[in-house]
Amino acid sequence: MIVLKSPAEIEKMASAGRIVAEVLAGLREMVAPGVTLLELDAYSEREALKRKAKPAFKGYSGFPFSLCCSVNEQVVHGFPSARVLKPGDIVSLDYGVVYDGFYGDAAITVAVGAVSESASRLLKATEESLYRAIELCDPDHRLSDLAHAVQSCVESRGFSVVRDFVGHGIGKELHEGPQIPNFGAPGKGPKLKPGMVLAIEPMINEKGFEVRVLDDGWTAVTCDGGLSAHFEHTVAITAKGPRILTQI
Repeated sequence: MIVLKSPAEIEKMASAGRIVAEVLAGLREMVAPGVTLLELDAYSEREALKRKAKPAFKGYSGFPFSLCCSVNEQVVHGFPSARVLKPGDIVSLDYGVVYDGFYGDAAITVAVGAVSESASRLLKATEESLYRAIELCDPDHRLSDLAHAVQSCVESRGFSVVRDFVGHGIGKELHEGPQIPNFGAPGKGPKLKPGMVLAIEPMINEKGFEVRVLDDGWTAVTCDGGLSAHFEHTVAITAKGPRILTQI
């Protein structure tokens, strides 16, 4: 079921989204060679609590951390650990909070020092594909138009779209309807309506699209060892077009 939000509810979601954006901005500044994933996780939890928000992921279906940290070939849902970031790594940081009864959710992928040309192109294409989809978030389009925009953008650059994980609706629950794939033909699925709030999140691989989940039951990795990037925003559909809720 797709739950439409009132203007007042969207304002509450914007408050949650602003916290997510502020914390991710701080995390981006922290990312550097020598920093551990646990340090990033501790910062994300501390900053949420400082703002009277609750980390959305910690305890969600048993997930034990506040931040998803996925390095290099890890696609999504990576566990923070004592792993030290090294020059040339890329790290995806997926983060959410619940504030005043509503969720915000966003992700960025950050280069650690100088990275390969392929990694740089992957990050650029993945982020661009997100904004290509956001541009279509208005009542003139259907859900699969967003998916097609992502797929067209990244495949034209030689990258592949993860099939096993999707974006989602968001509101009083972290995951609501509809599911939002990042691939498919345009012109299909529900028509976008004012009041819909979507967490749009391209997950794009350097090589093949196939992924597998490790024995921890959470961490997804590319099957071929290629790099993976992930960008996400929470976006409200309005009569005037998209409103990105997870930006400062």
